[in-house]
Amino acid sequence: MSINLIHTLYLEANSSFRSVPADDYVTNGIKLVESFPELGAELGKRADIKVVIFGAGVDLGAVLEFAAYHRVHRPSVGVVLVRDVIDLDTLQEALRAGVREVVPVRDPAALTSACQRTADLSNAITTITPSVATVREPTNAKIVTVFAGKGGCGKSVVATNLAVALAANGARRVCLIDLDLQFGDVGIMLQMAPERSIADAIPMVGRLDTDGVRSLLTHYRAGVDTLLAPTTPAEGDQVTREVITELLAVARTMFDYIVVDTPSFFSYQVLSALDVTDWYIPIVVPDLPTLKSVRLTLDMFDMLQYPREKVRTLLNRSDSQVGLSHGDVEQAIGTAIDIRMPSSRDVPVSVNKGMPLVIDHPVHPVSIAIRNLADLIAGVAPVEAAPVTRRRRGLLTRKG
Repeated sequence: MSINLIHTLYLEANSSFRSVPADDYVTNGIKLVESFPELGAELGKRADIKVVIFGAGVDLGAVLEFAAYHRVHRPSVGVVLVRDVIDLDTLQEALRAGVREVVPVRDPAALTSACQRTADLSNAITTITPSVATVREPTNAKIVTVFAGKGGCGKSVVATNLAVALAANGARRVCLIDLDLQFGDVGIMLQMAPERSIADAIPMVGRLDTDGVRSLLTHYRAGVDTLLAPTTPAEGDQVTREVITELLAVARTMFDYIVVDTPSFFSYQVLSALDVTDWYIPIVVPDLPTLKSVRLTLDMFDMLQYPREKVRTLLNRSDSQVGLSHGDVEQAIGTAIDIRMPSSRDVPVSVNKGMPLVIDHPVHPVSIAIRNLADLIAGVAPVEAAPVTRRRRGLLTRKG
C-alpha cells in the first residue's frame, strides 16, 4: 500500500481474510475494527471517516444493510467490499445497495486503488453538498411523541433508540425530552448525570428563550441533546403545563426533531405535548391488557381530534408466541401495525450497558426496526397510512 488513508476503517475479525498484514494497515493510517459495535462507535465519534472497508469474512447481508443506510444518512462514507469470490449476483446486489467498490481478497494494489477512488468521491460529496450538521438556521422541529398506556412495553427503549436513529450520526439535530416527570428513565438509560432538568425551567416561564433552553440541555452524542426529567417526584409535581408548552415552542426553533418520552398516563403535561405533536407512536405488545390500553389510547386520540394519519404503531416483541397473530393484534386495536420489532435479550443488555442498540449493534433486527421507524417519520421510506377508523367526537374537548 502506497497511500495514506487516515480516514478509513477496515472491519474484519478474521485475520486470514485481510489483504495485507495488520501492521501495514496501521502504518498507512487504516484503523482495524473487529465488530459492528466497534465500527458504530468509531463512526459515532469520528466525522472524518470517508471509507469503510468490509473484509471477505463479513456477512454480505450486514454489509448491504450498512451501505443502504449510510448511502442516505451519511453519503460522505463510502463502502468498499472485499470478497473471496466475486460473481455477477454479488456485484449487482452490492451496487444496488450503494457499495462503491468490490475488490478481490489478497490484492493490496486493487484495494488501495478502490479506497483512493472512494475517498476522492467522498471528498467531492462533502465539497459539493455541505453537511446538514453544519447548518444551524432556525427550524420548525417535528415533534414525535412515544406513548404507551401501560408500563413495561419498551416505550423508553424505543424513544432513546429512535432519537439516536433520527440524528443519523449528527446529520440532524434531535432533542430527546423525558416527560415522565416523576420516574423518568432516559438519564439512567443513557448513563448521563442529570445536572440540569426540566424543573430548572420553572423560574424562566414567561421569558424562556433559546439560551434558556440551551442551558437546560444535557449533550449525549453528535446530533442528540436531552432534556432530562427532574431527579425527584416532588420536583416533577412543580412542572406545569405552561412550562412544557413554552419549552416545546422554543425547542422547535432549535432542532430538526424532538422525541418525547412520556409516562403511561394522560397528564396535563403530556396533553400539552400531544397537542403539538406531528407523529404519534403508540407502543403495542401482544398481550390483552396492553391491547386494551392501546385501543383506549387510540380512542382518546380520536376524541381529541388528533389526526389518525399521523399515528404510527410499533408492535414490540412481534415474534412472541403467545397465541395472538398480528391480525389478531390489529383487529384488537382497530388499526394496522406499521413497524414490527422482535424480542431480543440484547435489548435489556444494551439498557444495562447504557448504550442504545442502534449504536451498539446497528444491524441488529431491533435496530433495523427502529431505523425503519425513523425513516418512516423522516419521509425516507414512505408507507401507506394506517386505515382510519370511525371517530367519536364530543366527549372531550381539546385543551388549548
